[in-house]
Amino acid sequence: MAAVPTMGQAAADGEPGLQLGAAQPFDPEQIVNRARDLATKPYQERKRVPRAWLDLSYDQYRAIWFDTRNALWENTDAPLRLDVFPPGLYFPHPIALSVVEDGQSRPVLFDMNVFDKTDQVPELPVDQIIGYSGLRLRAELEPPGIYQEFAVFQGASYFRAIDTGGIYGISARGLAINTAEPSGEEFPDFEAFWVERPAPGQRQFTVHALLNGPSCSGAYSIIVRPGSPLTMEVSARLFARTEMRHIGMGALTSMFMFDETIRDRFSDFRPAVHDSDGLLIHNGGGEILWRPLANPRQLQVSGFLDRGPKGFGLMQRERAFRDFADLEALYHRRPGLWIEPGEDWGPGSVTLVEIPTDREIYDNIVAYWRPAGVIAAGEERQFSYRMSWGANPEPPSTLLPVLNTRMGGRPEGGQIVAIDFGPGERLPDDLSDVTQLIRTSAGEVSGGVLQRNPETGGPRLAFTFRAGDATLAEFRVQLRLPDGPLSEVWLYRWAE
Repeated sequence: MAAVPTMGQAAADGEPGLQLGAAQPFDPEQIVNRARDLATKPYQERKRVPRAWLDLSYDQYRAIWFDTRNALWENTDAPLRLDVFPPGLYFPHPIALSVVEDGQSRPVLFDMNVFDKTDQVPELPVDQIIGYSGLRLRAELEPPGIYQEFAVFQGASYFRAIDTGGIYGISARGLAINTAEPSGEEFPDFEAFWVERPAPGQRQFTVHALLNGPSCSGAYSIIVRPGSPLTMEVSARLFARTEMRHIGMGALTSMFMFDETIRDRFSDFRPAVHDSDGLLIHNGGGEILWRPLANPRQLQVSGFLDRGPKGFGLMQRERAFRDFADLEALYHRRPGLWIEPGEDWGPGSVTLVEIPTDREIYDNIVAYWRPAGVIAAGEERQFSYRMSWGANPEPPSTLLPVLNTRMGGRPEGGQIVAIDFGPGERLPDDLSDVTQLIRTSAGEVSGGVLQRNPETGGPRLAFTFRAGDATLAEFRVQLRLPDGPLSEVWLYRWAE
């Protein structure tokens, strides 16, 4: 809301700085109680900012930017800087933003003067509904005195982060509801945030959030630790307003347009375009599964049944510039994101949703944990997990990782499938000691040819697949030694 401040924030060079309102006592349990109370009442959608803000073009919205000299805690000994984003365009609902210090919370008041803009931005109305659309966090990550951004919370329950020296790519969500359901997906919002002021020298930062949507409300606490990888400890308590049959915990959103498996479908100067190239799962049975991502011709939903998963995530394993040859998007630097449950999540499935796309600007990949069963109206659920953002955020393994998958047609018919595995200490000098397990649910596969790849230092397994009359086939491939698995399990869904 816009109001006269009761306490100001000092800023440099005569800038106004973000202004704070009156203080009131704060305890995180208040957010829990507020979420619990909301769930007992009918859902009410938040009011939208004035129409003129929503009618901004993409270029006009980008022509409004926060002047970092106005950041909260600028020119103080706090090790954190907090920036804000304007509302409008894709962000119709303002958030309530507060800061917490010494057991007191103070609202951050809306002030158009903390932004700069170009002359292509029209005059915009400021009313009692107006507010910021999100927040950005910055800290001294590498050079002293330089505050670099490491996390952004903006839009529905979306947020994203980068490890030190990385760039943005994959996004996360507080909760996914009814993803890919015929009835339509629900996008609950983080309606309010509370950011705790850290003590001097502190290297972890705490953000609290209130979630609300038609089906449920929730209280979230997120502890962020910048670094390589950057980690977030997420604790959530959900309160069901209605019966919920399909929720997604630890939800991830990414983009996959094409790689060497479907290169023939895209005329592009780049060999691949994607933020992530595979779904990695450490299941409760101890298996490590790698599922290359796809850009299908029709919507695909895959469920990997499990009980008590150890972790899962969307990864970017292609890490060389030549893998993408893109000087602007820098896809080879996009982070992976690993989810590790904080407790036993019980039965359910890691769910992967792949949506057809012909443009790289659209996020078309969603992955999450879908717990089994139904959450009844009035029921409460509590869960926690750790998020790790970075180039290789998953736990170390002795199994040979899948580095890449290539597919292409043969002149005489069928498809060649080539899987590159990484090197490892357990890889024998004599590859004839390695057993190849190649299975398909439909069609026929040839015997595999296993060779060393001098470029990767690991083995490449190649085989031929003939679909026959099949229009869909599920593959399962693994390299094994007499005493157990040598590689991750490679899973793939082929569709005509």
